[in-house]
Amino acid sequence: MALKPPAGQLLRGTSVNGRCCFVKTTKKIRHARRIQAASCSQNGNGKPERRVVVTGMGVVSCLGHDPDEFYNNLLEGKSGVSQIDSFSVEGYSTRFAGEIKGFQCNGYVTKKNERRMDNCIKYTMVAGKKALQSAGFSLEPGSFDGLDLSKCGILIGTAMGGMATFSNAVEDLTQKGFRRMNPFCIPFAITNMSGALLAMDVGFMGPNYSISTACATGNYCILSAADHIRNGDADLMLAGGADAAIIPSGIGGFIACRALSQRNEDPARASRPWDRNRDGFVMGEGAGVLVLEELEHAKARGAPILAEFLGGSCTCDAHHMTEPQPQGKGVLLCIQKSLEQAGISPEEVNYVNAHATSTQAGDLAEYRAIRAAFPGSDLRINGTKSMIGHLLGAAGAVEAIATIQAIRTGYLHPTINVEDPEDEVDMGVIVGASKQAMDVNVALSNSFGFGGHNSSILFRAYKE
Repeated sequence: MALKPPAGQLLRGTSVNGRCCFVKTTKKIRHARRIQAASCSQNGNGKPERRVVVTGMGVVSCLGHDPDEFYNNLLEGKSGVSQIDSFSVEGYSTRFAGEIKGFQCNGYVTKKNERRMDNCIKYTMVAGKKALQSAGFSLEPGSFDGLDLSKCGILIGTAMGGMATFSNAVEDLTQKGFRRMNPFCIPFAITNMSGALLAMDVGFMGPNYSISTACATGNYCILSAADHIRNGDADLMLAGGADAAIIPSGIGGFIACRALSQRNEDPARASRPWDRNRDGFVMGEGAGVLVLEELEHAKARGAPILAEFLGGSCTCDAHHMTEPQPQGKGVLLCIQKSLEQAGISPEEVNYVNAHATSTQAGDLAEYRAIRAAFPGSDLRINGTKSMIGHLLGAAGAVEAIATIQAIRTGYLHPTINVEDPEDEVDMGVIVGASKQAMDVNVALSNSFGFGGHNSSILFRAYKE
């Protein structure tokens, strides 16, 4: 929608160090209108269409904290899964995870906050700021002066929130009493705080909230952030997810759900999508953040365009708290709605980054849905979780980064540990133990969560 401020209105700009400045908006408004006119075509409903592109990426993972390092390790088939060493796992039936070892914020967070913050928030702050740097922003004072900060937003979700902070607070309450509780226990535990603190550092004043749909969270955030851009609410959005639940209550809780692999003798081979001997998922942790931007806005500032976001969808199985519908009906519906929303035919999709958690029910339900959705396609499917485990609310965003890297590099990473595939799984379709060269046309990335939450998102290389 057109920008029509009252006469003489001023826009507030906030630099990265929090200092405020006020600038007259006449030139900025004229420039924004030119961008809007250039980028808006008419859809069937007579409404303007605004294309959404990816201009930056940031990742924190057990295989590296840079998108290129992360993807190179995936291409080499490296596993980041190992024995947990952040707490004693003696007596636990699962004693390994895709744990991030020796994480340092390296100046992206103040030393005081680095000591105080939950890892979930720290991962978000680092991945978010690295994504902005990837998109061409320096993070120095004045870095964002050319932006309308009221149209820059943040939508970063989490499945578990500041779980360590909350668990420690409960322990303090029961052992020491409420007067000895950490005063930050509520702010650093709630799910919206990561995005709020990031906004305080960079000055983004547009849409800012958190979505939590279990392990589908990252994709839901990307979808909703793109909608804000398409609707004209925002020109630029940070979108993604983070989680840090490799703690006693996190591991213990998922053990109680009977969800985790117990292959303690060989952790690197525990995550094995579609393998007959899979015995549950492997817990991971980290964050993934994309910079989504309206196309003409990105071009006007000379931003790097890494890929185009085409669209996506979300559905609900309405079936069971933790188990998918066995034939993948909700997943199939989600994929079909995603294609319809993006205006893409099934034949155009030739790569799927699968949810593929290594659970008995989930892997086959998804596989059946994918094959039903793309019956005539020359398709390849892989599973990122085979090497990094399941990052819960961060999974969708981190796997979106892997998907975009496949588009950019022309290589699909392997799916390791598929040694004895299920009979119905065609290993001619699955990318197995070695990377494969592929010119990716359109890529689809799936994420699903407890409660039956399904999400699928679509990317392709940017074309004029």
